[in-house]
Amino acid sequence: MSSGVEPVEESAAEESPIVANADVVKARQMVRALAQQARLSLVDQTKLVTAASELARNTLTYGGGGSMRMSIVTRDGRTGVKVVFRDEGPGIPDLELALTDGWSSGKGMGLGLSGARRLADEFDLVSEPGKGTHVVVVKWAR
Repeated sequence: MSSGVEPVEESAAEESPIVANADVVKARQMVRALAQQARLSLVDQTKLVTAASELARNTLTYGGGGSMRMSIVTRDGRTGVKVVFRDEGPGIPDLELALTDGWSSGKGMGLGLSGARRLADEFDLVSEPGKGTHVVVVKWAR
C-alpha cells in the first residue's frame, strides 16, 4: 500500500541491523539524533521516534530481523528525516487488514503499522508473502 512518497534529495544514509532487542533501542536513539540534527520540533521528533520504534519492533518480531536505513532528506526547501525498514521475512498477506486499527497478527494492541502511518507525514509499505516487507516513513520539519 503506497501513499506515493515523492523523490527527494538524500544525505548520506546510515544503516543499522535489527536482529536483537538491543537493536530496537539503538534504532530509536539513532532516529532521535538524526531528527534533532534535521531540526524537527520536539513533538515531531517524538512522533518519528515512536513510529520508528514500532516499525523496528515489527521488523524484528514479524520479519525475523532486518535493517533500518535513515537519512536527512530535502524537497522544495524543506528538510526531513526518511527511515526505511527492510526484512526478508514471511511478508504481509493482507496489507489493508494489517493497516486496520486494532488488528494484530500477534499479541500486540494492533497499533504498530496503522499508528506509524498516522505519525509519519509520508508512509509507504510494500510487502509480498514469502519475500519480506519494506516500509518507508518520512517526517518533515515544520
